[in-house]
Formats: sequence, structure tokens, C-alpha cells
Amino acid sequence: MFKNWKKGAAAAALSIAILINASPAHAAAAYKASDNDTFWKLSKRFGVQLERLMKANPKVDPLNIYKGLSIVIPGAPIKAKNDSGQSAVKIKKSAGGKAEGNDIVQVKGRSYSYSDVIQAKASAYTAAASENGWGPVDYFGNPLKLGTIAVDPKRIPMGSKVYITGYNHDGLPVGGMIAVATDMGSAIKGDRIDIFLPQSQKKARQFGYQYVKVFVLNK
Repeated sequence: MFKNWKKGAAAAALSIAILINASPAHAAAAYKASDNDTFWKLSKRFGVQLERLMKANPKVDPLNIYKGLSIVIPGAPIKAKNDSGQSAVKIKKSAGGKAEGNDIVQVKGRSYSYSDVIQAKASAYTAAASENGWGPVDYFGNPLKLGTIAVDPKRIPMGSKVYITGYNHDGLPVGGMIAVATDMGSAIKGDRIDIFLPQSQKKARQFGYQYVKVFVLNK
């Protein structure tokens, strides 16, 4: 009888080992993001800890999640290498995920509250006469300078102070920039912005079109 018990125990242990080995050690699924997705929203939707979700996507900029971007949704625990670089931007979201005037974005140690965040398609323009029908000035007649952007006033009110992140271009502040919506253009409609660059047209063309996040800051 004792021998039979040992055989049964051994068989049970073997069955458990087979089941463990047959299960994926790091189960995960790929998810295609939509325009309004954030890591915070996805962590709530899939029941995954925010820190764990971000570690599973070390190359994804938390402030530049756009439609079609592939996001890894971890299942079993994932051991990710620590990111040696620390972002200068931190976001505090209110419950529900929608900006309600008390959401905070921290830029280089300073906190700003914001009322809206927009996934925008960005382009760039210069002070060249061919690009400015009324001269090298903005809509209000102020000289064009770094930090000037053109917007659709129906989407972003003129005079709004914004924080832009997610771009990649030599000549713009690394990591993000504070700007003011003081210009507009006939081609800038909806979720579009045009960023002024104090550069040559040849250099500015290298910007192309990029998807950025625009935080509309409270005054």
C-alpha cells in the first residue's frame, strides 16, 4: 500500500510539472491602441498594474500613445530591465480618465493643471515670406518666435498656453515644450497644430508630419 501511495504521489507531481511547463511563463497579448488611450486607461481596462504595464512597454512614450500603436498587455509577471533614463514629465489623472480641470502634468519639476489633452498631427513652418501672407508675425502681429504655434481656434482657443510632447526634431527642446497658440492657418483644422521653427525651410521640412500630444493648460 505504501508503494502504491508513493507511485500516486509521484504521478501527481509529474502531472503538475507538465502543466506548469506547458503554460507560458510570460503570457502577454498585443493590443492596437486608439487615439484616446493612455497607460492608465489600459491598466484599468485590462486589470493590469500600471507599473507592470509600463515595464512591458519600455520603448513606448507614455505621452505619445496614438492610434494603431502596438501595446503589450502582460499576463503573467514580466521581469523587465529598469529604465536608466527618467522622464521629466509625470501625469496625475483624475478618476474616469477625462481631464476635469484638476489633472496635473509636471514639466521639469513644475506642476501645471490642464483642461484637455489632444492627440494632434503636427507640422512645422518658418518665417519665410512664402509661408506667411502677412509677414513674419503671428495672427496678433507679434514677431514669430520659438514657442509660437498655429491652431484651429475651434479646437484650441487662441491665446491658449499648451505643453507639447512626443515630437523629434533638432532645434526644438528635448522632451517637450511650452508654447502659446497665437497663430492660425487655412490648412490647420481639427486636431492639427503647426509649430513655428526659427530655421531655414530646408531644415524645417525635415520635421515632416509627427503625432504629438498637446496639453491645454489652465491659465
